[in-house]
Amino acid sequence: MLKRVAGTMFAVGLLLAANAQMAQPGARMAQPGAVNYVEGQVSLDGRNVAAEAVGSLQVSPGQTLETQSGKAEMLLTPGVFLRLSDQSAVRMVSPSITDTRVELLRGEAMVEAAQVERENHLVILDHGASALIGKRGIYEFRADVPAVMFIDGEAHVQQADRTIDVGKGKELLLGQNKPQKFNHESAESGDPLYAWSKLRSEYVAEANMSTAQTFVVGAPGWYGTGWYWNPYFDSFAFLPGDGFFYSPFGWGWGFYSPAYFRAYAPYGYRGFVGRPGFAGRPGFVGRPGFVGRPGFTNAPRMSAPSFGGGHFGGGHFGGGRR
Repeated sequence: MLKRVAGTMFAVGLLLAANAQMAQPGARMAQPGAVNYVEGQVSLDGRNVAAEAVGSLQVSPGQTLETQSGKAEMLLTPGVFLRLSDQSAVRMVSPSITDTRVELLRGEAMVEAAQVERENHLVILDHGASALIGKRGIYEFRADVPAVMFIDGEAHVQQADRTIDVGKGKELLLGQNKPQKFNHESAESGDPLYAWSKLRSEYVAEANMSTAQTFVVGAPGWYGTGWYWNPYFDSFAFLPGDGFFYSPFGWGWGFYSPAYFRAYAPYGYRGFVGRPGFAGRPGFVGRPGFVGRPGFTNAPRMSAPSFGGGHFGGGHFGGGRR
């Protein structure tokens, strides 16, 4: 019995130490342009980017993030990821969270938008055309044969003096005025960038659950919606201000706020205790009837708890943890 208690206390001590590590003072804040993952040959303005630079590397206005035989993931506004395929390049135009503009110079880029706020002005430029992303979804941009594919979501494409509304399952060849339907299932099955982005989406969802759990068990430093550094995944994790957002890649994974995670720990966290005497019920959340706006699970809404002097809400852009 004493051995069991000692083992439990040791595990609690490790967890508290992990919390302290995530909440070290002097933590950096993640902003649009933060590099969140690289593999293979990646460069920033011609200088090689090593995997160890993830978490501290920022693409500033005018700088170009480029892949050779490799791939890269860059953060835009909270909940929006831009991913580059091989032999591709993007230039940062504006990294403001209310005016985020990135230009695709060559190759292919995919945008996963799990959350797009009304105040966000998120634009991808491609050969003189600009696509204003208006809803959560999956968007693929090609520069070599200028086009944009809307696997899911909705955007307003401005080219010359015309604005074209493009929705789910449509492809717009830039320079033309009418979007065309495409078979997104066949496009997904034969698209290496889609497959890689889907896998990355699963990994960042796991980082979200790990980070949300850390704040639930008492780590200070929760500021609401934003990117929070998770040292165990070596990447920033997206945490919504409240509720739960499905990934645009499917309902099998998504993004929890700490308060929602406290009440509805996902399957695999069975027996998770958020506060004394309160256990998260088993099973995955988001059953029919709980969906409010697209991708958002709002039932039941939790009251706003306090986490280490911060507040629970969506008004702050989150910070990184080292």
